[in-house]
Amino acid sequence: YARADILEAEGYKEQGNAFYIKKDYSEAFNYYTKAIDVCPKNASYYGNRAATLMMLSRYREALEDSQQAVRLDDTFMKGHLREGKCHLLLGNAMAASRCFQKVLELEPDNSQAQQELKNAESILEYERMAEIGFEKRDFRMVVFCMDRALESASACHRFKVLKAECLALLGRYPEAQSVASDILRMDSTNGDALYVRGLCLYYEDCIDKAVQFFIQALRMAPDHEKARLACRNAKALKAKKEEGNKAFKEGNFEEAYELYSEALTIDPNNIKTNAKLYCNRATVGSKLKKLEQAIEDCTKAIKLDESYIKAYLRRAQCYMDTEQYEEAVRDYEKVYQTEKTKEHKHLLKTAQLELKKSKRKDYYKVLGVDKNATEDEIKKAYRKRALMHHPDRHSGASAEVQKEEEKKFKEVGEAFTVLSDPKKKSRYDSGHDLEDDDMNMDFDANNIFKAFFSGPGGFSFEASGPGNFFFQFG
Repeated sequence: YARADILEAEGYKEQGNAFYIKKDYSEAFNYYTKAIDVCPKNASYYGNRAATLMMLSRYREALEDSQQAVRLDDTFMKGHLREGKCHLLLGNAMAASRCFQKVLELEPDNSQAQQELKNAESILEYERMAEIGFEKRDFRMVVFCMDRALESASACHRFKVLKAECLALLGRYPEAQSVASDILRMDSTNGDALYVRGLCLYYEDCIDKAVQFFIQALRMAPDHEKARLACRNAKALKAKKEEGNKAFKEGNFEEAYELYSEALTIDPNNIKTNAKLYCNRATVGSKLKKLEQAIEDCTKAIKLDESYIKAYLRRAQCYMDTEQYEEAVRDYEKVYQTEKTKEHKHLLKTAQLELKKSKRKDYYKVLGVDKNATEDEIKKAYRKRALMHHPDRHSGASAEVQKEEEKKFKEVGEAFTVLSDPKKKSRYDSGHDLEDDDMNMDFDANNIFKAFFSGPGGFSFEASGPGNFFFQFG
């Protein structure tokens, strides 16, 4: 170079250095560029501009400058160090290791190169562990490894994308979205980040929007296998779910049940959609009177999405229908704690009442009649049971049997007193009897019996041979 050029370039370099010290990196960049324009074969100018670009977080450009610097001067130690550092920040640990080894050949005691070489080795180790973790579906492990690796490779999009994908697979959608958005801000055409954005939407059951992102990802990276598979799954899942809904609306419950079952096999990773599918299948199951199966499906839905109110409500209804009132109360309590609405309060109260009712004597069972029995059926049932359990009929039996039969005789009398009186029966049916004390009064079974069988004069059991009884009215 002509002496004048060298002086001019050095002047620009000095000005660049002054701006660099003041941390005005943009101006420093401009002056180092002017120096390079005047003397394009000077390694240290590229080295200085690389340092400035690193401060501006423009690592790819910094990498090119530091590579140019060591091409011009292979013994330029700082050039090798910066190239290695850029490789490391961008997540190319193997390439970074080669650069740091080159530094150590030039200066075996360089402590920075020794430390950075260790960092590069640990990144390779975290990558290896993450790969194993991903294969085993241990997504938490992968997130942990990527966080560690990103401490040294903070500009590595590949690590960020893998972390975001695993966050999405763990259901941590807002975190995954934010990582993907960060990448897209710096690189709007990043196919991986577009795929992760789609994945989050897909897992949050916004399937149409998700498909748009997958298509965009495939436009940017036509051979993106994961985006292609996710796009196919999303479309298949949506179609199958809609077919099931259509069959259900048309009252084809068996067909709807089959379609929801098929939809559940498409993508086990899509937790939110699968939770809805299980709940839909439970609704169909309860229509088909497969109540235990419906309960099981609701439980699966809740396991996938603990905040899924609809699944708790459906399961509680199935528990009510199968008279498992304690379980129903538990589910309705959960729902009411989550959403304190009038309707949920009413459902909880009803279940609590049914639970209380289930714990008292079931007078219908005692008389062996249906809950919708007529007055006449109740009378007939009482006549039959009262005669069957009357103490006189068992006077020859053991004390134990006598005691048991007397207890049953009393219960039958008690049941008849309540169910034969329209007012008491109505309070019993509604559960209002639980609120007052007069229903727990003592019943005199003999008086009830006498009143029922009262005819002209008294009445007694007479034996006419072993085991035969007949009524004798006086």
